[in-house]
Amino acid sequence: MNNFKQKAIRGGVAKMCAQGANFSLRIGSVMILSRLLEPKDFGLVGMVTAFTGILSLFKDFGLSTAAIQRSSVTEEEISSLFWINLLIGGVLALLALALSPVVATFYGEPRLMKVTAILATGLLFNAAGVQHAAILQRDMRFTTTASIEIAALALSIALGIAMALSGYGYWSLVAMTVITPVFLSTAFWITTKWIPRRPNLKTEIRSMLQFGGAVTLNGLVVYIAYNLEKVLLGRFWGADSVGMYIRAYQLVSIPTDNLNSAVGGVAFSALSRLQHDFIRFKRYFLKGYSLVLAMSVPITITCALFADDVIAVALGPKWKDAALIFRLLAPTILIFAIINPLAWLMFALGMVGRSLRVALVLCPIVIGGYLLGLPYGPKGVAFAYSSAMTLWVVPHVAWCVRGTGISFRDIATAVGRPLLSCVVAGGLSLTVVASIAVSWQPLPRLILATSVLLTVYLGLLLFAMGQKRFYLDLLQHLKPNLPVEQAQ
Repeated sequence: MNNFKQKAIRGGVAKMCAQGANFSLRIGSVMILSRLLEPKDFGLVGMVTAFTGILSLFKDFGLSTAAIQRSSVTEEEISSLFWINLLIGGVLALLALALSPVVATFYGEPRLMKVTAILATGLLFNAAGVQHAAILQRDMRFTTTASIEIAALALSIALGIAMALSGYGYWSLVAMTVITPVFLSTAFWITTKWIPRRPNLKTEIRSMLQFGGAVTLNGLVVYIAYNLEKVLLGRFWGADSVGMYIRAYQLVSIPTDNLNSAVGGVAFSALSRLQHDFIRFKRYFLKGYSLVLAMSVPITITCALFADDVIAVALGPKWKDAALIFRLLAPTILIFAIINPLAWLMFALGMVGRSLRVALVLCPIVIGGYLLGLPYGPKGVAFAYSSAMTLWVVPHVAWCVRGTGISFRDIATAVGRPLLSCVVAGGLSLTVVASIAVSWQPLPRLILATSVLLTVYLGLLLFAMGQKRFYLDLLQHLKPNLPVEQAQ
């Protein structure tokens, strides 16, 4: 049991380190590509990925999640799931190809037909590596998985930058999107050395199909809720406006995506193994939850207070109109840090039905906000998005934790400590910047602001809020008593 705890913590730290590299690579690519390409280039590709993203939700039909969540799974079952995934991926690729003229017509942009057709191939490559990635995750080989993901990201970014420098415009973004699943699936196959058997129709996988179907439907509803505004902006405001919004949205989403990917994969695997040991289950969940929040809160405050400098440094002067959009979207970093981990809780406990019901209520609330903000363009949509999510967060938490043994008070306590610490730190940082650095250039001013904020925040969190022992406990379990990827 102690070995399990150590593997979970070391795997989580390995993922966090990898996501630090991921964060650096993505920020670097944002800074470089935003200066090489125009807002319209990002808008054109964003219009298509908002559509193909819906299809990509079906690439594994939730079967990788189902395979990880099960206490045990046979090789015959994994093989059957692989062939189902591959079939689904092929059907989705053909569907996207067939609908490419429809996408071009909907937006009134003929160039999108070829873009959609090429992006469709990524759906098939994604499906080919789903179960191989699930095998690595079930074995808690998080360091290996993270290394592959970092290599794939670095390769795609290098290709995109090279093509942008050569004048390929938006096609550099298309190439980045397609090459990533090709590399990932190839690397997963080589690493696992697992070759699927012939499908066995007599294998009992009905329960996993039901679980996976619920997970997929849940993901579809959530995806629509969080991405419909990009379709609406593209349709009614054009490529330039949606490009400006998407770049601000992506910059805001990078911290959320990285943290959720780093901690979420480890947490879901570990919690699934502990679903019948509630005391340890609760302890592991709250520790992972607290860690995500502790890292998300300072990012939220920094983006909200210093949005102009962040945009100037990350994107460059031609993107200055994205600063207000970025600031208006900043609250969603904290909101997603609060609500996303609750999906680990419900999925690990097999409560996919409740998760789906929560999503079905969330979706119309957020879409209603988009529609109210749409007449005012990207800024109106950003404000409406954050407002809707802020109003929904408390009911969301209360509904998700009901009957799980995790109380609303547990969640409020986990949120309150870092939030209070960072509000104080943010106020002090803003005061320092206003006093001595108003005339500075954006980069040194941002460095000063974040340095003051993080120093004060960490001091308050570790000592005033009594979190020092929590992080010392994490470090204690990093001692190399056990190989990180020891086979189970």
